[in-house]
Amino acid sequence: MTAHSTPSASVLYDIPGPLTRKRHRLYGIVSTVVILALIGWVIHLLFDTDQFTGAKWAPFEYKGIQELLLRGLGNTLKAFAYAAVLSLALGAVLAVGRLSEHRSVRWVATVLVEFFRAMPVLVMIFFVFVALKVQPLPALVTGLTLYNGSVLAEVFRTGINSVERGQREAAYALGMRKTHVTTYVLAPQAVRAMLPTIISQLVVALKDTSLGYLITYEEFLHAGKLIASNLDYDLPFIPVVMVISPIYIGMCMLLSWFATWVARRQRRNPKTEAVDVGPAQPGTLMPGAR
Repeated sequence: MTAHSTPSASVLYDIPGPLTRKRHRLYGIVSTVVILALIGWVIHLLFDTDQFTGAKWAPFEYKGIQELLLRGLGNTLKAFAYAAVLSLALGAVLAVGRLSEHRSVRWVATVLVEFFRAMPVLVMIFFVFVALKVQPLPALVTGLTLYNGSVLAEVFRTGINSVERGQREAAYALGMRKTHVTTYVLAPQAVRAMLPTIISQLVVALKDTSLGYLITYEEFLHAGKLIASNLDYDLPFIPVVMVISPIYIGMCMLLSWFATWVARRQRRNPKTEAVDVGPAQPGTLMPGAR
């Protein structure tokens, strides 16, 4: 008896028939036409309002303006680098606190996580900058760290708890301490599930560095604002947006690509697999065993 193999895709939904495929093709054509018409309308408006005149684009030809933008971009990346590293560290600490067996530690960590997650980032940045009289860069990094670190704490905690309970119980049965169970058994398996969410939150931190211009931190958006408000170049707001936006989008896409690359390497790297917690030989001790 020969078995007829069904494509895996057909398990989830029926294969479209000729009429359905024709309808989908029509929807695709109509959507493309609408999108192209919308893009054409926007370009027409830009030309109609003289956004492509030489006077509005002239600033980008000057070395001083280019250096201003590069300096702002460098300051944005510097603030993001500090905030990303500190957010990951704070998130790990708070996650460990929330997973602690001690009720007092768990309670304190929960209060901190919920408080900083609920507070608007801008409020925290302004509080540190104005009330504590901190310089713009540390104030911006502090606000970003407190918010993103508290969000990442929940990501880490959820990722650790998502690992199959049997893995944890088997490791404890072999005498491993909780620290070693988390480090060698739970974290390697949870990291793949957590990585997309971690990168998404880091993208949020990267975009939120633009809040620095509100406290006079000379980041990328602040540099663009200085150029856009220049009367000598006929207030080139739209040209500045058209220059700065693709750079922000490119940085976020690069970060997402990096996450995909890391995830792919982890799938191929046997070191990211959890340690073997199978039956131990008589007379042997697992690492970290009491």
